[in-house]
Amino acid sequence: MWWSVEGASLSAESRGTAMIIRIKGDLDIVTSPQLDECLTQAEADHRTIILDFGEVSFLDTSALAVIVGHWKTAETNGGTLALANARYRYTKTLWITGLADKLTLYDTVDDGLAALAQAAGPADG
Repeated sequence: MWWSVEGASLSAESRGTAMIIRIKGDLDIVTSPQLDECLTQAEADHRTIILDFGEVSFLDTSALAVIVGHWKTAETNGGTLALANARYRYTKTLWITGLADKLTLYDTVDDGLAALAQAAGPADG
């Protein structure tokens, strides 16, 4: 899946049981509806979603509200919504609001996938 709007693009890739959503550009009031739509579609088929913030250049509170809403939905439904590659310089809003302490953050997408796989336990076989 792929979305583009002025200022940002989002792409989604299934990796095992997880959906990785890569975000490039600004997450703001203009791009928040596309993020919301992307997350809604991803939740239909995946209980684990990792948002790759590696190329996010700005994050405002409207986008944060979308993320928190989907994070709460995931938690309620026994799923996981985590963030990877969140760089303080571009995503200060996470720390200013205290959400960096509540949301699951990973240094990289691969670190997140490994940690989530370990938490799930050994595979059958």
